[in-house]
Amino acid sequence: MPERTFAGKKVVITGAAGVFGQWIAQAYAAEGASLYLSDIREDALRNTVDKLKQEGVDVHGHVTNLVDEHSINELVQVVEQQWEAPDIVINNAGIYPYRTLMNMTLQHWNETMDLNLAAPFLLTQHFANQMIASEVEGSFINISSGAASTAGVGMGNYSVSKVGIEMLTKTFALELSPYRIRVNAVVPGYAPGSEVSVMTKEHTEHMIKITPLGRTSGPDDSPQAILYLTSDQASFITGSILTVDGGRTAGRLK
Repeated sequence: MPERTFAGKKVVITGAAGVFGQWIAQAYAAEGASLYLSDIREDALRNTVDKLKQEGVDVHGHVTNLVDEHSINELVQVVEQQWEAPDIVINNAGIYPYRTLMNMTLQHWNETMDLNLAAPFLLTQHFANQMIASEVEGSFINISSGAASTAGVGMGNYSVSKVGIEMLTKTFALELSPYRIRVNAVVPGYAPGSEVSVMTKEHTEHMIKITPLGRTSGPDDSPQAILYLTSDQASFITGSILTVDGGRTAGRLK
């Protein structure tokens, strides 16, 4: 049996109890990685961890409120106690609160920025310090969105947070390059059931219609791109934004 690509690697995934987070966790587990999963939803996280344990995966879970710096620090500390430092961190957690800018309060704005942008900033900073101290040439993945390049009604705060995450990715890539720590981002396609999807049949049909490759995103799409970017095969890639959306943001079909 061939050796699995991520055997012996230690991977932290936030937002791990959601659809997309579970896909990422399962992809790494299939390649032999050890996992530390984080989510604010305690029951859903427990179910995700238990399912992976039943499959023989080395996995731990920690309930984390990523808009609370104290809770973020707790996650960083438990990972350090378990591993000293991770090899890979996936900043996957995020929200998509549909609201027009003219009807948005500062609290609504800040809630989105805190989770979608400030949390990845803090987690990357803390976990990068662990990697540097342990001399781990690690890798980070941030999750961006097509909304970073295309505006839409009701998406203002979400879009701004994703523009920010792309620049955060590039800046961290530059600043961490002396330590051979790589930082990249992935732009996933539309996945029904994910935390940033509109849960209606009509919307899903519309998204399929405007996607050149004619389908929604599945568990073998963006997660496999994430695995590639954090693998040795991508050792010369950092500061990149990889779009895996079936061509949706490339332009209009008609």
